[in-house]
Amino acid sequence: MKAKLTVDKDFVIGKIDKRIYGSFIEHLGRAVYGGIYEPGHATADEQGFREDVLALVRELQTPIVRYPGGNFVSGYNWEDGVGPVEARKKRLELAWRTIEPNTFGLNEFAGWCRKAGTEAMMAVNLGTRGADEARNLVEYCNHPSGSYYSDLRASHGCHAPHAIKTWCLGNEMDGPWQIGHKTAHEYGRTALESAKVMKWVDPTIELVACGSSSLGMKTFPEWEATVLDHTYEQVEYISLHQYYGNRDGDSPTFLARSLEMDQFIHSVIATCDYVKARKRGKKDIHLSFDEWNVWYHSNEADRQMEPWQVAPPQLEDVYNHEDALLVGCMLISMLKRADRVKMACLAQLVNVIAPIMTANDGGAWRQTIFYPFLHASVYGHGEALVPLVQSPKYDTKTITDVPYLESIAVYNEARGEVTIFAVNRSLDEAMTLQSDLRSFGDCRVIAHTVLEHDDLKAVNTEAQPDTVKPHDGGDAAADGTLVTATLPRQSWNVIRLSV
Repeated sequence: MKAKLTVDKDFVIGKIDKRIYGSFIEHLGRAVYGGIYEPGHATADEQGFREDVLALVRELQTPIVRYPGGNFVSGYNWEDGVGPVEARKKRLELAWRTIEPNTFGLNEFAGWCRKAGTEAMMAVNLGTRGADEARNLVEYCNHPSGSYYSDLRASHGCHAPHAIKTWCLGNEMDGPWQIGHKTAHEYGRTALESAKVMKWVDPTIELVACGSSSLGMKTFPEWEATVLDHTYEQVEYISLHQYYGNRDGDSPTFLARSLEMDQFIHSVIATCDYVKARKRGKKDIHLSFDEWNVWYHSNEADRQMEPWQVAPPQLEDVYNHEDALLVGCMLISMLKRADRVKMACLAQLVNVIAPIMTANDGGAWRQTIFYPFLHASVYGHGEALVPLVQSPKYDTKTITDVPYLESIAVYNEARGEVTIFAVNRSLDEAMTLQSDLRSFGDCRVIAHTVLEHDDLKAVNTEAQPDTVKPHDGGDAAADGTLVTATLPRQSWNVIRLSV
């Protein structure tokens, strides 16, 4: 099988915002307790943060992490998680039906972010609360001193402001499952009034309005149009959420799901631009794809969970090789609209549908999906180039004209490098990929990294953490401006070139 990729350094999609490689920590399952925070663990530091987990997070170079939810935030009182730990109250957590001990809260998260080398993306509760809580939280986090909430923060040991720049106006408010679920008009009004007072407290912040919870919502895309009709002047982003699964074992269709993600992104952009045109606006609304991943493996186990436990295992998907391939395709989908997708959060970071898994009192290891996310976050910086792809195609029962090759190239001018990300969706045949970089002059191959495995269902575990692991044995070779490489069947490939 043969395919071709042509790119030109003058045909640029857009500059890649590093925050497209963000992630997410919610008070859900073992994401916090037993994940990033486990006092008494052999690797725990003086604040209770697991150093083995911090090392893996730093390896991913995740620039921003969304917190504290997720569904959790719509019933959360942030005041429960600040101040002396011994005075904090345990609460019934209704979104996931657990007990929240509140021993980890806002200030602990801010401290963890500093150690992880990341920024916080903070969500405010617009489910059970609203504008008053939102403005107070911004004051607590960002105002230097001399006011009630900034001085309260200082009394809690945080004298310098946290200076959180990016804020989410609630979470999935279109969903009937959400605490405080609202219609688009109800949410739009609440979001507008919250946004106003939040920016009055700190005019430097940027805001994300809630978009649809998934492409399949019956209210999509009317929800986006109505919400932006209210909030266009106050917000910079609108959110997208999407998860995929392979419940019926149809791998060719599963690997094609990123084409649906492409359409989702295009439809939201079109809706944003419609509102801009109708308002005679001058600014583009950008996209924050702040929940995305594969999620289905843990569904049955979660249905059997006993409620009202502290940090029980929840949403602990054990990812296989085909999941890593789809995650690679989804990353490429977002890079293909790097002009408008400026932030994204792989949901989530540790234990809960996550690239990093841990055992309580035990080890930490990389899941299969860790690797494409790592490669993109490390090498996917600079400008995304328009990919002209010629590839054989296949049809599934529900998706037609699926190219076997999914690919994009990124040009990092400062480093003098082009990186090609490529997935061979074929389950049967290797692919010969010829990449034409005609505008770059002679190329030199730095490395051709391959993530491959004969078994689509192969997984990594604590006992066998390297079952699915990339290698640098790819055969990419450059001849002037042409680069030829073999992409093994069902593989993720990273071809780095000096130009």
